[in-house]
Amino acid sequence: MIFRMATAALAAVMLVGCSGEEWPELPPVDVAVFAAEHAEWRANRRDRLVTPPSGPLLWIGLWELEQGATQFGSDPNLPIALPSANAPSLAGTLHRSLQEVRLEPAPGAGMNIQDGDPVTDLIVMENDRSGNTTYVELGSLGMRVHAEPGTDRLWLRVWDTEHAAQDTFALPESFPVDPAWRVRARFEPYDEPITLTVPDVTAGTLQFRVPGELRFRADGREHTLMATAGETASSFFIMMWDSTATTETYQAARYMRVELPDEDGWTVIDFNRAYNPPCVFSPFSVCSLPPRENRLQLPVTAGEKRPAVPVY
Repeated sequence: MIFRMATAALAAVMLVGCSGEEWPELPPVDVAVFAAEHAEWRANRRDRLVTPPSGPLLWIGLWELEQGATQFGSDPNLPIALPSANAPSLAGTLHRSLQEVRLEPAPGAGMNIQDGDPVTDLIVMENDRSGNTTYVELGSLGMRVHAEPGTDRLWLRVWDTEHAAQDTFALPESFPVDPAWRVRARFEPYDEPITLTVPDVTAGTLQFRVPGELRFRADGREHTLMATAGETASSFFIMMWDSTATTETYQAARYMRVELPDEDGWTVIDFNRAYNPPCVFSPFSVCSLPPRENRLQLPVTAGEKRPAVPVY
């Protein structure tokens, strides 16, 4: 009797795959609590999509910055023509020298730094990967210099805090929340992190640091996902594709965040929290596409679906 109980207890803790490796099973969850937490996550996600400066539904423009001087304002003949009556015809000039961008305001433009200080002279605009992003306000408009990993390309990103999407946007449907799609994953580090180059939706390429891959089991098989993470990252960033993309989910990719592994190398992938990239919600996005290694040959019937009606 004691032996049978011990065996049952061990089986509840470990699963053994065909390879013979012991695989820790996740403890059971309270389905009602799990569903409530997921609903809260979705509500927060909806808020993030319509909250400046990172909410893509508020973005109204994205312009790549070339070396030298580039004027911007509401004048349609300018290199950067802001689609807003809230901007003066000439708002200012951006001066790019290598990877530094300086903003020179036009007289009387009425620009402010996000903390409220007026922009009256030439300032450096720190990009959004610098750790000290400069946000500039121009009426209801906000702007920052946008950078992407592994490229020297820089863009001016502009959003409108009065965008109507804040009140009208509804988050796309998701598959019914299912704890079975919350799976244990083993992190397999590489000997040294590699640099992964992937295409983006602007026909360019982006580079990511990949310290290793996540191995998990689903649909009776083992699968792997390359896991990207900067040296100081607090989580893995996963770009993935699965066979539901042909029918129900976004055709190009879905993204996920996964906690870093514990000291034994284990973490959890919750596919219920697979989400659409920002290019689903805005044409002013620079979205990375998954590497071929992250194209899963199984239907992941969990997470966010593509919008029933195109957003733009």
